[in-house]
Amino acid sequence: MDEATFQKKLSELVEQIETLPESERDQLTTLADETKQRHEDIKKSVGSLQESIDFLRLWIKYLLFDVEATRRENGYLRKMLEEDPNRGSDAEQQ
Repeated sequence: MDEATFQKKLSELVEQIETLPESERDQLTTLADETKQRHEDIKKSVGSLQESIDFLRLWIKYLLFDVEATRRENGYLRKMLEEDPNRGSDAEQQ
């Protein structure tokens, strides 16, 4: 159920509750208000979860970029060592 449908159905329910005798109306009005509040809380939670998921996706992209950059650097350094094996031993001695 989308937001517009929920709001429409809740409004219809509140209108029907208003036609009831006052003794029945109070309890149902309270329940309708609680339902509306819970719905708002769920919307906030879903929004927060969506933001967290978006943040996680961004961090995964950064981490993948970092891994790829590290692999390229590693490959470049290995190639340098293969071309000049003395370079690695010089660095170890210093």
